[in-house]
Amino acid sequence: MSEVDSRYAWWRLAASVLISTLGGVGMWAVVVALPAIQADFAVTRADVSFSYTATMLGFGIGSVALGRLIDTRGALLTVVVSTLLLVAGLAAAACSPTVMAFAAAQVLIGLGAAATFSPLVADLSHWFTKRRGLAVAICSSGNYFAGAIWPPIVERLVSDHGWRSAYLSVAIVCLVTMLPLGFALRRRLAQHASEAQGAGASMHSPRALGLSPAALQAWLAVAGIGCCVAMSMPQVHIVAYCADLGYGVAQGAVMLSLMLGFGIVSRIASGWIADRVGGIKTLLFGSTLQAVALFLYLISDSLVSLYVVSALFGLFQGGIVPSYAIIVREYFSPREAGARIGLAVSATIVGMALGGWMGGALFDMTGSYRAAFINGIAWNALNAAVAWWLLLRQNRRAVFAA
Repeated sequence: MSEVDSRYAWWRLAASVLISTLGGVGMWAVVVALPAIQADFAVTRADVSFSYTATMLGFGIGSVALGRLIDTRGALLTVVVSTLLLVAGLAAAACSPTVMAFAAAQVLIGLGAAATFSPLVADLSHWFTKRRGLAVAICSSGNYFAGAIWPPIVERLVSDHGWRSAYLSVAIVCLVTMLPLGFALRRRLAQHASEAQGAGASMHSPRALGLSPAALQAWLAVAGIGCCVAMSMPQVHIVAYCADLGYGVAQGAVMLSLMLGFGIVSRIASGWIADRVGGIKTLLFGSTLQAVALFLYLISDSLVSLYVVSALFGLFQGGIVPSYAIIVREYFSPREAGARIGLAVSATIVGMALGGWMGGALFDMTGSYRAAFINGIAWNALNAAVAWWLLLRQNRRAVFAA
């Protein structure tokens, strides 16, 4: 009896989402604690923003390395390695004597958190055929569940006990929950089983777009950097932005949680859309809507308007990153899924890292976030241009093939 599209596949999806939700704290803890960490180390906004950049760089490296590990050794070992790296990084960050030591620990946190996103998404994609887009979108929503759940918790821990104690508490929670959940993923499909059952086979090859595999991977990287430089501005700086406007860190943490909560809706909806129109069209749709939300931030600075725009931003942009995983599964061999999706996601992480630092640097230069939002819109235009170009090539090739 085929395990693809089976009841076990859905249970595996549920376990993957839980692991991603827990481990995803590695991406969001530093965002919430940013003002407290800046005050503790007495550094500039750009200096402390570099810690987020370090997290994302570690996440990008881990996405590729752990993606290859999950291709060759399976999900259980990958989750164990991920958990240990994450916990070690959180503990090291809590004991950091300087901001540079803290940034180094954040690299380790990023490495550990990486397995809770693209490697799990790549692994999960082998277990579904009929609803692969939906399953991939749900699995990739785990880090948004983390973003919706963890910020208020971390903010309360930081407020009551300090950011160092908050980091240690989170480390303990991850250690005692993620390792047992990893054993739910110990089962592996028989070698080549997914291909034989049609679950793993790609719909096309990069040649269907008139591109080599390396060229398509490179264009996806350009698109990923562009979209996530833009995406990082609200996600990384919304807490600090609210503090600067006088609304307080707690309001910013709730706003971030709201943003990522609506991002879950967007991600699941994008999976449903991708099953019907494909990954490239879904990418272009999400990119266009994200540009609209970024423009709305330029004209919104009241508390109510920021809540509304943050909800819209989450609703508009959540489906962008999962689109890359779907495009990879449409155009590349399933045997390369973990590494290829890891490369695509690592480019988005480079964008988040670059954008997070640029937002802080532009704030230091201008004294406001207006220039940072304009910068995000410009990078978003690059992403939309690449998506539009790939769609034109897809449509042109389809006409010639007919």
